[in-house]
Amino acid sequence: MKIASMLENKKIKVAEIPKWGTFLRKLWEDNFANHLTLEEKKDIYLWNNNDFCGYLWHLFSYEKKECLQGQEAEKAFNDEHKGSCYVFWQHTDYVLILENADVLNSNDLEGEYDIYVVDKEFNWTYVKTHETGLCGSYYGRKDTKI
Repeated sequence: MKIASMLENKKIKVAEIPKWGTFLRKLWEDNFANHLTLEEKKDIYLWNNNDFCGYLWHLFSYEKKECLQGQEAEKAFNDEHKGSCYVFWQHTDYVLILENADVLNSNDLEGEYDIYVVDKEFNWTYVKTHETGLCGSYYGRKDTKI
């Protein structure tokens, strides 16, 4: 993938994992949306539902979890100590595991959509949506207020 090469050029250690997407999307949901009931998750289209395509980032766009948006989200992400983190997408099972990722910033994700970056402990997340500008980018934390 093109993004993996670009990150490696920035001296970020990248491991490509082709089949972890479902697993990481579930962990993301368990860590960031665990305060919602099943019905609330259905109501915000957190998952695919009938003719509507679900997105985990609906947690933020439907204001069910406090977050920063747009340029504030990008700044918080750029300032975040990243160390080791996961990168995954909404509609593919392809995953990147990053080490020494402190130089990763929001500009590196240009051209990527419905992409999630999360630290390995799932304390914080950054999401770039296909509707960035209207919805997102988003930066949220698991337990603490922004």
